[in-house]
Order: sequence, then C-alpha cells, then structure tokens
Amino acid sequence: DVDQQAVINRIKEDCSFTPRYAFLTCMSAGIAILGLLLSSPAVVIGAMLLSPLMYPIMGVGFALAIGDSAWLKDAGKALLLGTIIGIGFSAFVVVMSPLQTVTPEIASRTRPNLFDLAVALFSGLAGAYAMIRGGLGTIVGVAIATALMPPLAVVGFGLATGNWAVFGGSLLLYFTNFMTIALTATVMAWLYGFRSYLSERQTQFQIFAMVVVFVGLAIPLGLSLVQIGREANISRSANAYIKDQFGPRARVSQIDIDFNADPIVVLASVFTPSIKPEAEEQSSRVLTRAFKESIKVQIEQYRVETGSDAAEAELASKRAREQQEAVETQVSDLREKLALVAGVSDDDVIIDTAKRRAMVMAKQLPGASLETYYILEQRISAEMQDWSINIQPPAIPLPSVMVRNDEISISSQRQLDLVIWAARRSPLGLSMTGSEADLAIVAKALGADDIAAVRQDSVSTPPKMVSFDWRSQ
Repeated sequence: DVDQQAVINRIKEDCSFTPRYAFLTCMSAGIAILGLLLSSPAVVIGAMLLSPLMYPIMGVGFALAIGDSAWLKDAGKALLLGTIIGIGFSAFVVVMSPLQTVTPEIASRTRPNLFDLAVALFSGLAGAYAMIRGGLGTIVGVAIATALMPPLAVVGFGLATGNWAVFGGSLLLYFTNFMTIALTATVMAWLYGFRSYLSERQTQFQIFAMVVVFVGLAIPLGLSLVQIGREANISRSANAYIKDQFGPRARVSQIDIDFNADPIVVLASVFTPSIKPEAEEQSSRVLTRAFKESIKVQIEQYRVETGSDAAEAELASKRAREQQEAVETQVSDLREKLALVAGVSDDDVIIDTAKRRAMVMAKQLPGASLETYYILEQRISAEMQDWSINIQPPAIPLPSVMVRNDEISISSQRQLDLVIWAARRSPLGLSMTGSEADLAIVAKALGADDIAAVRQDSVSTPPKMVSFDWRSQ
C-alpha cells in the first residue's frame, strides 16, 4: 500500500543543494555554535529543528536502497557541501567571538560512545518510517534525537581554536550519526520493497558493506563506552568510600579525578568535625585493590564543628570556587587583550593577580605612534578599573616640546605628557637636547613627575624646541 515513486519524489524535493538549503545550514550552524558557547540547551535545540541536513542523509539512504547513482551523487553532494558550510560558518563565529572556552554543552559532544550509535540507529529507523508512511512531523523529533548540527558546530569550534581532541571527538560523533541514519534508512527502504534497480549480487554487497561499517563504528564507540563506565564507577566508588570514612556528620564538597595521570589522582575536599590523617592512605589502598590499578587519593580536610557547619562551609567553598573561576576568566581575557594590542604572544604578558597588575612589552606595530600605545592602555584600564595596566612602548621616536615665554606652551603639554608616560614605563632612560635655558624649563617640568633626563646642548635643535630621545636602544 506504499506508493514508492511518490515517496522517492517527496524525498528528492528537499535533498538537493539549493540556496535555501545553504542559507538554512548557515543559520542553523550559527545558532548551534552560539548556543554551545553560551551553554544554552534551548538555543541548541532550536538549531537542531532548523537544520536541513536530515533530508540529504535520507536521500543517500534511499538512493542506496534503489541503486540510483545519480540521486546518490546529488544527495551526497548536498550533504558534503552542507557539512563544509556548517563547519566553516561555525569556525568563523568562534573566531569572531570573545568566548572560546569549552563549555559543558561542547564537552558533552566530544566523547561519542555505543549509546550514541544506538540513538542514531533508532532515529534513522523512525525517520525512514516517517518518510515512507507520510508522517513527516516525526522528522522533527528525529532531528532533535540525533542532533546533527551541534556536533558539526563543535567540529568548527575545535578547528577554530586548534583543539584537536574536541575536533576529532565531535567529528566522530557527526560521522556516526549521519552514517547510521543513512544506512538504517536503506534497511527500512528494503523492508518496504525499495529495490527497483538492484541485482541480487548488488544487494548482497551492500549488506556486507553495511555490516563492515557498523562493526567499524561499534568497536571504537564500544571501547569509549567501557572507558566512560569505568570512570563513572571509579568516581562513584571514590565518593562513597571517602564519605564513609568520615561519617554522616561530614560532607564531601568536591571530587576531581585526573584519569590521564599515572597513577590516577583523586582530589577531594571534605568538611569534617574530626581530622583523619590516615584517610588518604586508606582510600588509596582500598580503591587500588577494588579496581586493580594504581589510584592515589589526596584529601583536603577542613575541620568544622557540626553538620550544619559543614553545609555552611561547603557553601562558602563553592562561592570561593566560583569567584576564583571568575577571576581566572578575567585574567585570561586580560592576557589575550594585552597580547593582541602589544603584538606579542600570551606568554609574554606578565600578570600579578595578587596585586592586580598586568604588564607587557609592546612590539613596534606598523603605523603605531607613542600616542597609539597610550590610548590602548587607557582603553584597557577603563575596562579593568580595579587593575593596574602597564604597556611598555617600544623604542620609537619621542615627540618634541615647544617652550614659549619661559614655560612649556599649551599646545605642547600633550606631547610632554606622552613623554612622561613613556619614561615611567620604559627602562631605557631619556635624553633631551636644546638650549640651556629651554632644557632647564623642561627639566623642571619633568622633575615635578620624578622623571630625570640627561641634558645635551645642541645647536641643531630649532630655537624654543626641546627634542627627546631614548638613552639606549
């Protein structure tokens, strides 16, 4: 009772590469990466609904089922170009964004496992059934379940930030999703008799190829699932055992586990009425014996009187961690800004978080004058009002100062202020040339700001002008 030709025509309508398809892919990728950077699940779901990638994937599946090479080529082209557009536009948004940290929404799409394969399998079967039986509304649910665009946006994030662990993990998740959906769509189409152009031998070859693909995907995803399960078991057991050691009146505030260390390191914070010096050694011994691998436990114990004190202490500790994270984010942003305006790498920026001071030695940038560096420092200082910002300018030419009526002219006061600013930040020292009388006037103005300059008489300096230079280059 299925009109196969009508189903094929309906799928073909939306699986070709068109300007509408390219536009929707760009918009979906943009919404997805912004939702991921903001760690907003609602925004990410909106990108899933808007994404048009499901249709060419279904087109690939049905084209494989009936052996239509022209249709397969057309749908494959749309899928490939859509993938490239999604990655490229996401990477562009990330490059332009000041937020480039790995959020929980991004991290959750970097470790695909066997469950992701199962989700894609069931979604592909449901989507193909909806295509065949006319329930196109079901495609909306399938789009949310498989989440094709968010992993693709995370691939763009990994590419833009050079984070190849994120890039590779999310790319594997995207590949798993679209391959599984396409192949399960092929199977569903076969079940409904879509085999118009295939011989028995071609069908057998396709079945063999599908088995190889599924096995090839299942092996790494299965290993990933085993690893995730192992980490979850260690984390749960460590939390339970550490808590049991200190009794019901104590609280385990936080547990962080470094699975990449050798041995595995468990860091825990405990608020307890009584300090137990042997807790670390006992915990390490029990966990090592339980999991048959070396595990080292480090416990920070904070003594409190009662259970309510422990709760209050835990809350205070949480606030302190949040404040520390906010400071770390602020410092990271400040480091990036100073490195950018100074034309240096992040490692060349010196930051003292205790005294809230930041300093960087700037390189000479094309077309930049002394005033350029002064303005850049002022702008960053205005943004970071509780920080002391110090941009040391390069050894570029210093402005001259005019003396009139035995005082520095009003028009030259700005130039003098720039010279004083540069002298305070640079260790090179100043020298100045001009007539003896003019030098005395300028030296007095510099002395008022505790700036010293070596005097050098010069007949080449224009009258009433004092020029400055760095003592050493």
